[in-house]
Amino acid sequence: MTAEEFEIKADHQLWRDLGMDVERFEKMRLTLGEVYRNTFLSQKNRPAAMDYFDRLVADMHNGRIKEMLAAKAQGRPVIGTFCVYVPEEVVIALDGICVGLCAGSPASIADAEKVLPRNICPMVKSAYGFKAANICPYYQAVDLVYGETTCDAKKKTWELLDKLVPTHVMEIPQMKRQRDFAMWLAEVEDFTARLEEMAGRKVTAASLAAAIDTVNSKRLALQRLDRLRCHPLLPVSGRDVLLVEQCSFYDEPVRFAAQVNVLCDELEQRIAAGIGLAATNPVRIMVSGTPMALPNWKLHNIIESSGAVVVHEESCIGSRYYRDIIENNHTDLPAQLAALTRRYMRINCSCFTPNDERLEQVTAEYAQQQAQGVIDYTLQFCHTYNIEAARLAQTCAAQNIPFMALESDYSPEDIGQLRTRVEAFIEQIAD
Repeated sequence: MTAEEFEIKADHQLWRDLGMDVERFEKMRLTLGEVYRNTFLSQKNRPAAMDYFDRLVADMHNGRIKEMLAAKAQGRPVIGTFCVYVPEEVVIALDGICVGLCAGSPASIADAEKVLPRNICPMVKSAYGFKAANICPYYQAVDLVYGETTCDAKKKTWELLDKLVPTHVMEIPQMKRQRDFAMWLAEVEDFTARLEEMAGRKVTAASLAAAIDTVNSKRLALQRLDRLRCHPLLPVSGRDVLLVEQCSFYDEPVRFAAQVNVLCDELEQRIAAGIGLAATNPVRIMVSGTPMALPNWKLHNIIESSGAVVVHEESCIGSRYYRDIIENNHTDLPAQLAALTRRYMRINCSCFTPNDERLEQVTAEYAQQQAQGVIDYTLQFCHTYNIEAARLAQTCAAQNIPFMALESDYSPEDIGQLRTRVEAFIEQIAD
């Protein structure tokens, strides 16, 4: 799809039926389209298979919403989420839809700040503001929002959000001991019971096994993409891979996995033909830190427009989401839920203490992706990642890994400052 052809599609009647502020969302639609064209469609020689993801974004406020509404009409649960700790396999086992909610734009933050403090994470404010202002069709279409307790700002915001939309909060342990596992397993069982009550039917061993296969396939496709992107030829940009990762939280999982594998097939063909970015010999950057919810493309755009390329994301939008799959060799439901919980407990969020596993994960993935430097990205007021950046800096220094920590929000105001720092970091590595 060319820049001239691309447009974020509108369905004003659908949005009115959902109770949205259509006039305001229309302005957001136009702005998003312009940003998307400048960020993605200005790239040269993109893989042809990225056309699917361009079209997915173009229709994401209409086509996917209609699929969600059709599911609701059939009595299938539709669950909105913000976090990779949601056991999406349980939702799918009940023939439901698990979908990410809007939380990556500054457009709704002013609405949130009428209620929430200014000095909390912009992702939390963005998420709350989208519902408070009725400017996210996904929020308007879900039956239930899944919240978790990975930070204080989130767990208190869910109390307020529950007044606007039903919100189920799952307690995430802060350590990884056996008793923490037992507590987390009980939370998974409670979440399952809540969804079974909504759906009017039970999760079975057979339905959960099928759902585990579905989500495992999605994660395996993303793992394949991650391996191919770091080939010495660099057959795809980091911006495009970030977009694919973000789309994994919105698209139907079977369809999404198939399209990622189509992209991977093309990347293998490009590698065989010697097509890639390697001719420009760009510096290879790994990004770690807080998640980059769609449409937060700021840092990747800065890095890659400065002559480098992003070869990996150690974040909840990246490898923390897809690096582990669930062993699917159990035939009874309690064992399946235990295996599911063990897999989710391997996600190395900075809410955990101690969190040595994350430091090991960053350095292992750095070597695996043949990166040349780490940029640790933290959203403002995300205290756990901000503090953990100090330990990560020490770990990287001990292994002679070039490292830089950045803190930002969703606004464009600091782009110039960030670009100056990123360009200096890239130049330091290139020398």
